[in-house]
Order: sequence, then C-alpha cells, then structure tokens
Amino acid sequence: MRSVKRDGYWSHPEIDTLYSEGYLTMNSIERNVENIVAIDLGKFNSAVCIFKKSTFKSSFRTIKTNGQDFHDLFVELEPDIVLIEAGSSAGWVADLLQILEIPFEVANTNHEAWKWNKSKKKTDKRDAKKLAMMYAYGGLPTVHMPTKAVRQKRSLINYRQSIVKRVTQSKNVIRALLQTVDVKMLSGKNAWTQKGIDYLASMARPFDQIQDSEQFWRGQLHTELEILASINEKLKTITKKLDSLAQADKKISLVQTIPGVGARVAEAVVAIIDDPGRFKNAKHISSYAGLVPEKHDSGQTKRNGRITGHGSGMLRALLVQVSWLGLRNKWIRDIYDRIRRGSKTRSKIAIVAVARHILVRCWAMLRDNSTWNGSVELVVKK
Repeated sequence: MRSVKRDGYWSHPEIDTLYSEGYLTMNSIERNVENIVAIDLGKFNSAVCIFKKSTFKSSFRTIKTNGQDFHDLFVELEPDIVLIEAGSSAGWVADLLQILEIPFEVANTNHEAWKWNKSKKKTDKRDAKKLAMMYAYGGLPTVHMPTKAVRQKRSLINYRQSIVKRVTQSKNVIRALLQTVDVKMLSGKNAWTQKGIDYLASMARPFDQIQDSEQFWRGQLHTELEILASINEKLKTITKKLDSLAQADKKISLVQTIPGVGARVAEAVVAIIDDPGRFKNAKHISSYAGLVPEKHDSGQTKRNGRITGHGSGMLRALLVQVSWLGLRNKWIRDIYDRIRRGSKTRSKIAIVAVARHILVRCWAMLRDNSTWNGSVELVVKK
C-alpha cells in the first residue's frame, strides 16, 4: 500500500502508527529522498533496512558488523542516504561513509522521539525500519558526528578522567585497609605527599616476606601501593600528552583566558563543543550539556525539576568542579551569590547555574574567536 497525503500529513498504516505513538508530528516535513538504508548497529551483527520511499517497500538483511561487509553493502546499494544510531560503532561507520562520499545522518537515540516506551514491540528490524520511516517523513532527531580526530581527543580526555577515578579508588582501598587494623595515616594534605607514601611504605611488606597470618594486611598494603604508583605514572603520561596538545591548540588557549578555567576544563569544552556554530544560542548549548532543568507541567502548575543530565557527564562534572574552585573569582562569586540568595539549600542550584554560565561564556568566546574581556578580580576576604 502506498502512502497518501490526507489532512496535511502522509497516511499509511505504518506511518499512522508513528503519528499515534508520537514519533511523528503534524510539523514533520517529508524529505525528498528515494533510496534509504537504515542500520540498527549491533555488537556482532547489524540489521539493515532497505527502504524505497515511492513504493513504501522495505527489505531486510543481517550483516556482520565490520568494515569490509559494510563497505561492500554501501557499494552494492548506492543509497541516497544512510541512517545509523549513535553508539560505539557509529564513528567508524561514519568515517567509511565519508570516504565513499555517501550522505548519512546519525539518530539521537536519547531524544524523546526515539523512546521505545511508546511502542509495544521492539526488534532490530523494526528499529531499522522505524529509523528509515522517521527520516523519510521528517521526524528523525539527529546528532552531530565529530571527525575521527575530535572523537579520539574526546576519548583520551575521558580516559584520563577514568584514570583519575582509579587513583581515588586505590586511595580509598588503602584507607579502608588501614582502618581494619587501627593504623592511622598522616593527617591532612600530608597523607598523599611523598612523605605520606614513604610512611605507608614503611609498614608494607611483600607477601613472600610475611609468615605471620595476622600481618597479611601489610602484603595488601604493599600491593596496593604498587598499583597506586603505577596508575599515577600512567596518569602523568596521559596528562603530559594532553598538555602538549593544549599548548598547540589556540581554542584551548582562548578558553583558558577565563579566570578560573584551567587546561582540563578548557580542553573538554573545546572537544565537546567541536563546532560552536552548530548551537543556535545559550539555551541550546546549555540543553546539549544537560545543564537545564526538566520541565514538569500538571494542569495549571509548572515547576522545574533536576537538570536533564543529557550529554557528557564528564563535561558537567568538570564544570561543576571548576565552579566550586572558582568561587574565589569575583565574577563567579557574584553569580553564585545571586542565585543562592543567602540560602544554604540553594547552594547546589547556584553552583549548577555557575557551571552553565561558564559553559555559555566558553561557547560564546569560541563562536566569536574572542578572549575574555570580563572581570579578573578576586574575592576580597573579609
């Protein structure tokens, strides 16, 4: 059955289902494209939907998720457009499509329009066909696909953050171990200085030197100190590499002119934003980073909830961290105090607002290619 236009929108049993389930709206605009290939990417196998828009006919294939099979598929079908879901494999598929000069779009699977709780059925083939139909009739939410170089930079930044978490985890293991035997660490900042590490090492012993079973904690301490030293060494190597990349990147240097913003935040902002021109305004970039509140409407009542949490959690964490550390800068403190209104219960709300302001100012400076021209004053301690 072919689709026909009725009452201003296209009608077909399957299209009507997309409308009724909310995947398409009256504002959806039909796309002038005929041969659509939509792929539901799997870890080992992928479901491919070959959709002919004029006849509304679709056929399906299952292929191995690897470069050669995908290359052969694209060369054989010569599609007008290829559609894929955002995910771990989407990057290399996009790279392949760029080499073959085939247009593509990447579906935003976190968008409300893609939620499967509206549909009773879910299969890989149905997923791929829905991808094709939503695109053909103008309802597919898409995301930006960065270049391979940018994706690798993001990956390295994320990897460094994971190493930082491992360092913290190792320190927590040591603290917990010492508590079990009532041994105290050096207090305050001395705990993890070289003096503190030497103090811990003086109590540690390799397992092959321990005969008394009551002293096994010393072997655990020895092992954990070795792990901590190894992780710290890897962290230094990765940080050194990122520092060298930052020094060669004018965008990162530009963002670092903001008082309170260091290399780690600047490199993350530049990598995540990528192309500042793709954001329409401050609200757009804030929403992309998940730093805007959820909206809850019930009858006449409207209220804001927690932040949406969309986008990069790593970026939000860094922005919040630098916001707390940056309170000694007057421009940051002014925003914080204004939102906090003197109430301790609004402290977290205020710090998220500061994080959002920092991000927006970073974006605006990257968009305009301009350095910081605001206040550089520090807060005067009373």
